[in-house]
Amino acid sequence: MTTMATATINTIIAPMLEYDFMRNAFAAAGVAAIVSGLVGYFLVLRGQTFAGHALGHIGFAGATGAVLIGVAPLWGLVGVTVAAGIGMGMLGERISGRDVAIGVVLALALGFGLLFLHYYTAFAAQATALLFGNVLAVDRAMIVTLIGLGVITLGSLAAIMRPLIFASLQPELAEAKGVPLRFVSTAFLAIVALAVSESAQIVGILLVFSLMVGPPATAQRLVTGMWRGMALSAGLALTEAWLGIAIAYSTDWPVSFCIATLSALGFFVSRGVSLAKANADGHFQGDTTDQDNDRSKSRRDLRWRSID
Repeated sequence: MTTMATATINTIIAPMLEYDFMRNAFAAAGVAAIVSGLVGYFLVLRGQTFAGHALGHIGFAGATGAVLIGVAPLWGLVGVTVAAGIGMGMLGERISGRDVAIGVVLALALGFGLLFLHYYTAFAAQATALLFGNVLAVDRAMIVTLIGLGVITLGSLAAIMRPLIFASLQPELAEAKGVPLRFVSTAFLAIVALAVSESAQIVGILLVFSLMVGPPATAQRLVTGMWRGMALSAGLALTEAWLGIAIAYSTDWPVSFCIATLSALGFFVSRGVSLAKANADGHFQGDTTDQDNDRSKSRRDLRWRSID
């Protein structure tokens, strides 16, 4: 076994790490994956995955608009997504059931992004990377930026962790106890916006679900403890990101495709495992893929087993 591991390192891993761009890719993907896995855990738990998806689309307009005025695309992406996240959070519970309105807004945002791109055609290659990701082009300056954004994101998440958990599991009781639900929602969506901006640098805006939703959803199906679930979510995101880069290096396939495929594979395998367990326990009652049912089950399990 040790011989096999040594051979793997010498024949696969070591050659990859000889290149600066590969080392940069692994470092950048590691930072973004951990942040996405931790923030995405609460995004899935709160049933706000579509809002997270919309933030990425809205950010495309910010990135392309920033180029027109001579600002780095990342800062335009961050600025617009954070502003949109705060706006969504200010709507509070009124955002629920407004998927159509959000869908129209994100389509309009993509339209504005294409308009800005029309007036700055030199940005076309960068726009493609922004939409689909290009982690192999990340330099050390971007890694430092991602680390800084990651520290801010996770620090902010830690600051609102307790009220966020309370508001996510027992919103009515939390409100009765004086927890400011609107503030918590607004702060959380602003944090999601930062995580989306980081994840987009790795897998692109259109595939941001690969790291923000896939690993957390898989983790919540496999374990019930809050802290174990968060750790597994971050671990899965990191594994999928790094393994996706390694597969892309060996096959010459797009990195984002490899990561997205691994994310989807992990989710479907976990779904099969959970259904098999339910069937074995005699509780199988048909298809349970409805998002509300999944979230209710997660809330019940987490409420009783993982608050401490």
